[in-house]
Amino acid sequence: MTPEQVAAASKSAVLELGEAFSRCPGTLRRARLLGISGWAFYITGRAGALGDVRVETVAAAIGFIAPEAVADGWDAAVRVVRPIEVAAANLAECCRWGAQHLDGLPGTPRLATLLDRAVAGADATGMPLFAAWRAMPVPEHAAGARAAVALLLLREHFTGAYLLAVRAGGLTPREAVLAGPEGETGATACGWSPPYPPVGPLVRRRLWAEAVTDRLVSAAFRVLRPGEGAELVELLTATRSGLRAGDR
Repeated sequence: MTPEQVAAASKSAVLELGEAFSRCPGTLRRARLLGISGWAFYITGRAGALGDVRVETVAAAIGFIAPEAVADGWDAAVRVVRPIEVAAANLAECCRWGAQHLDGLPGTPRLATLLDRAVAGADATGMPLFAAWRAMPVPEHAAGARAAVALLLLREHFTGAYLLAVRAGGLTPREAVLAGPEGETGATACGWSPPYPPVGPLVRRRLWAEAVTDRLVSAAFRVLRPGEGAELVELLTATRSGLRAGDR
């Protein structure tokens, strides 16, 4: 597989696995312990790695969530706790989830090794959230925790690349969400209010942006040796299947 093929084939699994910990009840309990809502924890947990920045910067970095919805979460959190503390708590929950759910899967040590190399080889130019997260110290180094953190980082890399591609393709983040698989439901979930523009003219641009995203992210997989890209895709698929089977 070429690096671009690896990016395309791994994307859906990375996007799903990279945020799985955020839906865990334990993660939501951490939000309550900090005295903030789940939404405030989600927004500030993601963007808190940037430090004490203005909410406009946060909205620009996240991109696909409406600025008003970002402000609701960020402002509520920073009145109670420093953003970097929320990010550190988010990272700790990611490690806990990884140790709990990934350590028992047979391919996790190898998955963690391949993901670590891809994350280290990724180009962070124009991707402030990915760069900030990659600079965060990881509190746990067991295979499950390492794999979970690397999935979180690679998810931010894919998302950051997609935001660059969307803007280069002439779409706004709102239009990209509307043209995506969840359509108006996804736009509402991201805080974008109707009325919405027609989706038809946007789809071709979104597909172009998806292809450009794969091209941008492919640099991360060039560090893998021949055959390792296909191995990584197989491990991601097996991990996703193993987690889904455990949820039944």
